[in-house]
Amino acid sequence: MAFYQTPPELGNQYTADRMMRSYLARTLPKEVLREIEPSLDAIGALAGGPLYRRSVEEGKDEPTLVQWDAWGNRIDQIDVSSLWKEAERITAEMGIVATAYERKHGEHSRVHQFSLVYLVEPSWHVYSCPLAMTDGAGRTLRAMGNQALVDRVLPRLTARDPKLAWTSGQWMTERTGGSDVALTETVAKPDVNGDFRLYGTKWFTSATTSQMALTLARPEGNPPGGKGLALFYVETRDAHGAPNGMKVNRLKDKLGTRMVPTAELTLEGTLATPVSGLTDGVKHIVPMLETTRTWNSVCAVALMRRGIALARDYSKKRVAFGAPLADKPLHADTLSWIEAEYQGAFLLSFRAVELMGREEAKVARDADRELFRILIPLAKLVTGKQAVAVTSEVLEAFGGAGYVEDTGLPRLLRDSQVLPIWEGTTNVLSLDVLRVLSHGGTLEPIEREIARCLQSAKTDDLRAAGEVARRAFAHAKEWIGRAMGESPAAVEQGARRFAMTLGRALELALLVDHASWALANGDGHFAAAARLFSRTSIDQILDGVSAQDMRSIAD
Repeated sequence: MAFYQTPPELGNQYTADRMMRSYLARTLPKEVLREIEPSLDAIGALAGGPLYRRSVEEGKDEPTLVQWDAWGNRIDQIDVSSLWKEAERITAEMGIVATAYERKHGEHSRVHQFSLVYLVEPSWHVYSCPLAMTDGAGRTLRAMGNQALVDRVLPRLTARDPKLAWTSGQWMTERTGGSDVALTETVAKPDVNGDFRLYGTKWFTSATTSQMALTLARPEGNPPGGKGLALFYVETRDAHGAPNGMKVNRLKDKLGTRMVPTAELTLEGTLATPVSGLTDGVKHIVPMLETTRTWNSVCAVALMRRGIALARDYSKKRVAFGAPLADKPLHADTLSWIEAEYQGAFLLSFRAVELMGREEAKVARDADRELFRILIPLAKLVTGKQAVAVTSEVLEAFGGAGYVEDTGLPRLLRDSQVLPIWEGTTNVLSLDVLRVLSHGGTLEPIEREIARCLQSAKTDDLRAAGEVARRAFAHAKEWIGRAMGESPAAVEQGARRFAMTLGRALELALLVDHASWALANGDGHFAAAARLFSRTSIDQILDGVSAQDMRSIAD
């Protein structure tokens, strides 16, 4: 009889997730965990069962653009996949955005929300994209204090009724680039009624099917630069359902996230409302960036976890050279390395989530706010790079099957590749870390956090692992002081290695802290992961490499 390989399967993604269950048991009060666990169990069953199977079966169901109707009218209608439509319903009914705003569990509400996101994200073709921007829009509108917009929009963004729920887009990227938004060319002009109309091109707008968007534009007559921009609120369709002064030029043909309807737009008199004055637009998008970067980090961890879960199941079913892969020492060694990377990434991402929740519940101390400010770019840049590395290893763990589209596995890697790019590339975020330090921030919050984590280490091996984190941080601190004394070019040249060292040192310290708690509760699994992670490249600072050398190599 011919041989057919049994494919990997997933069970309930909550009950099978050792890292998440252990983390929540340590972090949440028992009564809070007891109350939220049914929702995590429900979404875990959905994510590992019918939703996962659909995500594989419907892997080529991409959005389509219909620009004209049968009678020649410009309609610019984008049709999304049936899985995305299902995700719209699930999101509203399970309160994946609403949970954070209802705050039933105070400072722990964000942990609840992002636990839901983490469990379901890999099973619905990156529907996290509009959700991240929806959450970012809600948080931004609240922070700006425009009560009229809050009253109109927030009930829609947080609705649990699918018929009422809205999502939001985020239109920042233009032909001039996405990182330097100060170069935005879109102009806002007042019309005869005193309303603002937008004119320009948005080169890359994700989730263009959303009912609203926040976007940057320069009010006519304003000076160049970021201060001359304003943040505007836009509804994508008018009261009759026609496009609001905008044309969809095309859908983007992307490497990954192919089910996300990403479009290029031309704005030709788009009706828009200022969110908070007519200047300082770049400053006003900070709450949005904090939110979407946190989503980015959590989704990176989710993709890592999904890939590892599939690889682990497959290793028990795939027999090669006389035994299951799971019994092969070399295969086990490979899986253990990526598991350790994932665990460090998980704890760093959810530490950022905890701090966001504390800030929103107004229980954050000054030290929490200082740590949150520098942790956001670090978590995003480190986990984005880890996700690409881990999912690449996952594909290799399947051999040739990992390269075949019908298995659904290549999508993990292609979708991961957007994570180091969207909402700031690794280099841009490294510069953001420097920017925090140059605007009154210090490294003390990270130093305090590492010290706090290492206090719990009670065994020699965990103390040794913690010492790796402490030494890496000390090296980074010494380097930045020395580089700042040399030249701005020296600081910029090493910014990525500096930021990666800080982020990975934090990951290791957090893993040591969690491992110490778990060990005290009879679980040595995380201590083994901490020992292994401490032997990876934590300290990435390079001494004795000149800018001239780097330019020579690059040229």
